[in-house]
Amino acid sequence: MRNIELKTEQDTIDLAAYIAPLLKPGDIVCLYGDLGSGKTFFTKALGKQLFIEDEIDSPSFVLFKEYHTGKFPLYHLDLYRLKNEGELLDLGIFDMLETGITVIEWPALAERLLPYRTLDLHFCFNGRLRKVEVCAHGEIEQFFLAEE
Repeated sequence: MRNIELKTEQDTIDLAAYIAPLLKPGDIVCLYGDLGSGKTFFTKALGKQLFIEDEIDSPSFVLFKEYHTGKFPLYHLDLYRLKNEGELLDLGIFDMLETGITVIEWPALAERLLPYRTLDLHFCFNGRLRKVEVCAHGEIEQFFLAEE
């Protein structure tokens, strides 16, 4: 686990630039944090690093958006409005997980159903200071070991 202070938007962009080359199809990135903590901004920056040409915006009202113009397909989910696991299963996303990179905002509802997670990013913003706690799993864990 590693804590990173994000003093500027550029710091978030730099984090996305660091993470993007580590990701491959089948990877799942879970984004936690309150409204306005930086989840969608991070996803936009990650999409640019993955050469997504489309404008990435929050899928809050449609729950799920997919982008196929980049290095790999990017699946962007926002589970904030879902009430139960059945609604998540109805989206049919589990059939696609292996074909692209999946980013999930508000992933708590999906945790029990996901076969694995590659990265958990816990964004925090207290009105003054923004930071992210990075929990990496599997092959990319070595790239996020806490600094001594």
